[in-house]
Amino acid sequence: MCSIIGYCGPVADMDAFKKGFMETVSRGPDDSRIVKTGKGLLGFHRLSIMGLTASGMQPFEKNGCAAVCNGELYGFEKERELLKSKGYTFVSGSDCEILIPMYFEYGTDLFAKLDAEFACVIYDGRTDEYIAARDPIGIRPLYYGCDAKGVTVFASEPKNLVGICKKVMPFPPGCYWKGGKFVRYCDPAAVSSVCRDDLETACKNIHDKLVEGVKKRLISDAKVGFLLSGGLDSSLVCAIAAKESKTPIRTFAIGMSEDAIDLKYAREAADYIGADHTEVYMTPAEVISSLDTVIKLLGTYDITTIRASMGMYLVCKAIHEKTDIRVLLTGEISDEIFGYKYTDFAPDANEFQKESEKRVRELHMYDVLRADRCISVNSLEARVPFGDLDFVKYVMSLDPEMKMNKYNKGKFLLRHAFEKDNILPDSILWREKAAFSDAVGHSMVDYLKEFAQNIYSDEEYETLRQKYTHAQPFTKESLLYREIFEKYYPGQSEMVVDFWMPNKSWEGCNVNDPSARVLSNYGASGK
Repeated sequence: MCSIIGYCGPVADMDAFKKGFMETVSRGPDDSRIVKTGKGLLGFHRLSIMGLTASGMQPFEKNGCAAVCNGELYGFEKERELLKSKGYTFVSGSDCEILIPMYFEYGTDLFAKLDAEFACVIYDGRTDEYIAARDPIGIRPLYYGCDAKGVTVFASEPKNLVGICKKVMPFPPGCYWKGGKFVRYCDPAAVSSVCRDDLETACKNIHDKLVEGVKKRLISDAKVGFLLSGGLDSSLVCAIAAKESKTPIRTFAIGMSEDAIDLKYAREAADYIGADHTEVYMTPAEVISSLDTVIKLLGTYDITTIRASMGMYLVCKAIHEKTDIRVLLTGEISDEIFGYKYTDFAPDANEFQKESEKRVRELHMYDVLRADRCISVNSLEARVPFGDLDFVKYVMSLDPEMKMNKYNKGKFLLRHAFEKDNILPDSILWREKAAFSDAVGHSMVDYLKEFAQNIYSDEEYETLRQKYTHAQPFTKESLLYREIFEKYYPGQSEMVVDFWMPNKSWEGCNVNDPSARVLSNYGASGK
């Protein structure tokens, strides 16, 4: 993971700029550089993953143009060879060095050509203008705002900008910005025509595309590890990687010291695939003492995101402190395309598909944000195989009737796709879904609720929650998170559209807690 910043004009307050830029040095602790570009600046904090030598340091500059990119450009070698045949030369092994030559060749069409997780800012010295872009799902973060003089500023995280810009907003995924306007170049949630593949064909394609998505994310000049919860998604990623690797992969799991649900399943999966497995335990005291830190690093007040981040932050902290791993593969983005526990209540296929489209388009504010911040704050890079663009587009295009839970088992297509491989035991492949924030131990969420309950009286809660008109807190827990959020990001709540909650308009989903534990179909999920 790296950190970028692009100041698209004269800097109004250099001290504020430098202070803001240094807020994310943990994203790129290996080296830092700021270069003047026209009247503005480009800055880069480097975490060395591809092309580990000094020649891979950014900003890259060529023929009066410059670029910074936080990203992984998969299959870049093929494009680099094509560019070499056109006369371009390269000085590093970095994937991101191809961006400026690609921009010279294709202009803004380059972004649609990338198979990548990326956020970038390009300065075109020929026209004295800036162009910014973000990957279609928003796996890599990018935010923007205007300073006091109206100059646009882009940066990896909102904490880079809160001291510079009055209003900070997320850069919309799948868009590029040029001439003050956003242009959408890709919307992976949009389906132009429904794919009518039969069940077995669909499952074979799901299998092959996910395997390919994992394989390309194993390529790294730095050491790779895996987050393993013992649930279906992370277990599949680990099992595929283990099959592709010549040596045992390193997996990591976390749970509460008293009632961890996931740890036993993670151990079972790790033993089956022959992984070098590490268990991390967290205590109630650690959860409460980390709350302020976690909300600051996340830049959100969302209940689901914060709960799920407690374990993820602490396991990544342990990985950073005790290993030399730099890259982590995770299981995010499966739920949004295959369904959650609550999507079992979808009244029809059309509603199921609409909900999936909504969740994919909002990923950058919730699960993807969580993975990015918890991992990057610990100077690690996140890679998300389920977010592979080809994979997401294919699953989104499938007939939603096929994806609905008509099989008495959620995510049936994904499970069935790997049923014949025997890369996981049936107890993991067919295990019921349990939300990560619950499965690290039900006590964790209960401790957080109790902690908030003891802070506010009923009268204080009602008075304080009324201060907020956007995304108004609706429990004492949500009020606590909002109050901490406002301490670090005052007046910036619109960075997140609302709370992540089940679709309350569906029968069985009108709940006031995002935990799947409150749903009638939770059943054996937490056992």
